[in-house]
Amino acid sequence: YFCECAANSGMEWGGAQLNGAQFTHGMIHNMEYSGIPLRVLLEEAGVQANGRWVFVEGADASSNGRSMPIEKAMDDVLVAMTANGEALRKEHGYPVRLVVPGWEGNMWVKWVRRIGVTHSAVEAREETSKYTDLMPDGRARKWTWVMDAKSVITSPSPQKPITHGTGPLVITGLAWSGRGAIERVDVSLDGGVNWQEARIGTQGGKYALSRFYLEIDWDGSPLLLQSRATDDTGYVQPTKDALRDIRGLNSVYHNNGIQTWAVYENGAVENVEVGS
Repeated sequence: YFCECAANSGMEWGGAQLNGAQFTHGMIHNMEYSGIPLRVLLEEAGVQANGRWVFVEGADASSNGRSMPIEKAMDDVLVAMTANGEALRKEHGYPVRLVVPGWEGNMWVKWVRRIGVTHSAVEAREETSKYTDLMPDGRARKWTWVMDAKSVITSPSPQKPITHGTGPLVITGLAWSGRGAIERVDVSLDGGVNWQEARIGTQGGKYALSRFYLEIDWDGSPLLLQSRATDDTGYVQPTKDALRDIRGLNSVYHNNGIQTWAVYENGAVENVEVGS
């Protein structure tokens, strides 16, 4: 599964800010977790009929706790003990952490010490004052957990410029979606005017990173590289302008707008924005 911070790409809401894929999209990981389905523990404990929410609390100093609907808790949530075949490391939440496929990373509570079932959301500080989407009218939209389809070209990119000159060039990147599996990725060389379907080389499956490729013959002309992901629900990754039209400029979280890299004649790459 991928785990993405809700604030990944958050600095880019106001325009191109950070010059590198690691800085714009780097708050994400993809690992293979093993453990016990949360629903098994809840069934063993005996969830009462009026239980509607599950509150999971971590043992870190922030008293981190998160509320989730019982439907999600009884679906695919995992109480994980291993990652990539090894016991969880301390920084990853040892001895047990929550894995909430497709949902924002702050829901993946580490160092789990308490699980409770309630009739309503706890609405703890960190899920009301933070991790909400501040809309243009000043109201905050809550409970937007799912990380929508997103992608980024990792090469060429500011930290991975073109150094071999003109000729064959492999454009590659990563795509993911919290609503399902990546079905298609398109790549544009001209800032979204024209699109070509990329080849998905490593299909990560549902809630996992997928690697995509597009092979071109680069003649040294400037490029405006973009990638656009589509998942198996039909959701298409939006432009940044399309997001801003709805959510304004106040937000920090859930920025899945299309990223643009400008490639120059000398092979250098820079983070830029183009209008949609």
